[in-house]
Amino acid sequence: MTEPVDVLWTGENAPVHAHPGDAGADLVSTEAFVLQPGERRLVGTGLRIALPDGFVAFVVPRSGLAAKHGITIVNAPGTVDSGYRGEVKVALLNTDAAEPYEVHVGDRIAQVIVMPVPRVTFTRVDELPESVRGEGGFGSSGYGDQRSGALSGAAHTQEGTGA
Repeated sequence: MTEPVDVLWTGENAPVHAHPGDAGADLVSTEAFVLQPGERRLVGTGLRIALPDGFVAFVVPRSGLAAKHGITIVNAPGTVDSGYRGEVKVALLNTDAAEPYEVHVGDRIAQVIVMPVPRVTFTRVDELPESVRGEGGFGSSGYGDQRSGALSGAAHTQEGTGA
């Protein structure tokens, strides 16, 4: 189990975990508006936080809003760095082609997840080491093959064993 992390905050509404063990804590809107189909809007939460060094907060969509109404976050996940002290805002997007979505003050519009982030050093090299995936990018995992149950030959071979 991980150690609790104290996150200092100001505003009217603290982020709240709906259930014990939830990773995300709900963020609420401080604005009332209607988000038209295809429209995006930067929405205030009234929340300001101070994360400890070595931590980051990610603002992510609420699954129920996405599944039921097509409401998501444009830059998901939104990144809140430990040095940022401004208001946490959410870039909402209505992906529904036909239905507007009404937001009221106090509605839960997103979640915030706080995670540790190691300090990294980027080291320039002449060549990268080989990997099983290689340069395979978007769609390289065989989306069509997975639906039919077929696996590519590479998926059957364990690296370095030929098995």
